[in-house]
Amino acid sequence: MLCHDFIKKIKNREIDIASHTEKIIDECKEINKEYNYFNTISAELALEQAKEIKKQLKNKDSKIKNKKLLGVAVSVKDSICVKNVETTAGSKILRGYKPLFDAFAIQKVKEEGGIIIGKTSQDEFGFGGFSANVGIGFKIPKNPFDIERSCGGSSGGAAGLSQKLDNHIALGESTGGSIAEPASFCGVYGLCPTYGRVSRNGLIDFSNSMDKIGPMGKTIDDVALMMDVIAGYDKNDSTSLNVKKENFESFLNKPIKGMKIGIIKEAFAEGVDREVEKNVYNGIYELEEEGAKTEEISLELPIKYGIATYYMIATSEASTNLAKLCGMRYGATEKLENSFNEYFTKVRSSNFGDEAKRRIILGTFARMSGFRDAFYLKAAKVRTLMINEYKKAFKKFDALASPTVPILPPKFSEIKKLTPLQHYLTDVMTVSPNVAGLPHINIPVGFEKNLPIGMLLIADHLQEGKLIQLGSAIEKGK
Repeated sequence: MLCHDFIKKIKNREIDIASHTEKIIDECKEINKEYNYFNTISAELALEQAKEIKKQLKNKDSKIKNKKLLGVAVSVKDSICVKNVETTAGSKILRGYKPLFDAFAIQKVKEEGGIIIGKTSQDEFGFGGFSANVGIGFKIPKNPFDIERSCGGSSGGAAGLSQKLDNHIALGESTGGSIAEPASFCGVYGLCPTYGRVSRNGLIDFSNSMDKIGPMGKTIDDVALMMDVIAGYDKNDSTSLNVKKENFESFLNKPIKGMKIGIIKEAFAEGVDREVEKNVYNGIYELEEEGAKTEEISLELPIKYGIATYYMIATSEASTNLAKLCGMRYGATEKLENSFNEYFTKVRSSNFGDEAKRRIILGTFARMSGFRDAFYLKAAKVRTLMINEYKKAFKKFDALASPTVPILPPKFSEIKKLTPLQHYLTDVMTVSPNVAGLPHINIPVGFEKNLPIGMLLIADHLQEGKLIQLGSAIEKGK
C-alpha cells in the first residue's frame, strides 16, 4: 500500500491509528532483533503522537485532514536531532545525549502528522559506506536480503528498514553517498537533494559544506511526498536556500519523452561488476522505451579526482566539527584528573571508534600550517572545477546516469579484508555529486543473486523534480 492510500484510510478512520502504531512498534522491535536497524525505538513518543491524532480525528479537527503525512511511520537517522530522544550519530561519545529541540526537518514531519518511530543505525558520524564502522557498543545493521551482507552506509539502518517496513518513510543523511549507496544495497529509492534545499538545522555535523538530509522509501511516490514536507527555507540555517517552494509530487507519472540522459562513460570502466553494469543498462533502456534520449558523455575530472577531493574536504571539516565533543558539555564524560588536555585525550580516546580517529587525524593534518594550501585549499579549487564540468554537461542533458555502487552488497567477511582506502573507493560514483552539491537519486533497476542493484541519476542544482520524473517512469515500467 502506498503511503498516500494509507493516509486516506487514516483520515477516513478505516484504520485505528493508535492500534496501528502499537503494531508498528512491535514489528520494529521484532525486526531489530535480527537486523539491528535501530539505535533507539521511540515507542513512547510514537504512541503519544498516535493518540493525539486519534483524538483530533474523533473531534473532527478541521486542520487534521490537511496533514500530508498523517499517521505515517517515520524513522530518523541517528545524526538528526529529535527532542527528548537519545541522538548519538552512532557514537559512544554521545551516549545519553537527548536534544532539547527538534531538527527543522523533524519539526516539519511532526507538523504534517508523521509519527517518529525511532533513530536508525549508521556508521559513526557517517564515516563509512557499509555501516560497518558503527561506534563502540553499537550493532551493525544487516542487509534485508542476506544477513551476512552489508546494507550500505552510512544511512544503513534507514535503508534496510525502508525495505522491511510498510507504510514507512525514512529520513537519511548524505555527505558522500550515504543516502544513495545504502538505498542501492537495500533495493529502495533514496533521494539526496541539492545542498541547502533541506535545512541542516538540528543535524549533527560531519562536513558542513556537504551534509544533506533526504528521504528514503519503498516507492518514488513516498520519496516525493517526504520531499514536499521537508524542503523549504529556514532562517536559522545560513546555508538554507530561499527559493520558491515546489510541488515534487507533481512530477510523478509526468511523461519523459524528449528528456536527454547522459551516460557517464568513466562510470562503466574496469572495477564495475558485470552484473551491475547489465542491470543499470536495463534501467537506461527502460528510460529510452519511455521516450528519453541517451548519449554517452565523458566526465573524467569528477570520476578521477572525486574521491581525493571529497576525503580532503570532508576529513578537514570533520576534524573541526568533532573537536567540540570533549566530554565537557554533553555525552560521555570521565573523572577529571590532571590537566584538561589529558582529560580530553582520555575521553576522546576511549569513546571514538577507529574510523572516527582516523578521519580526525587526516583532517587535522590537512589543515596544519604548511599543509593547508597544498591539500585543503587545492581540493576546494578542484571542487570548483568539478562543478563547472557538471554545469557544462547540464547545458545539454537533463540528467546523468551511472551505477550507484560498482559492486553487489559485500559480505561482512569480505569487508574486514578491505583497507581503509578500498573502503573509500566504493564511493567512487557518489562522492562527486555530493562534493558539487547536486541532487541525485538511487533507482532500483534489478536483482542479481537475489541482491538489489541501483542506478544513480544526477541532475542540476534544484532539479530534484526531474529525478522524481525519471524515477517514476522506471517504476511505472516495471
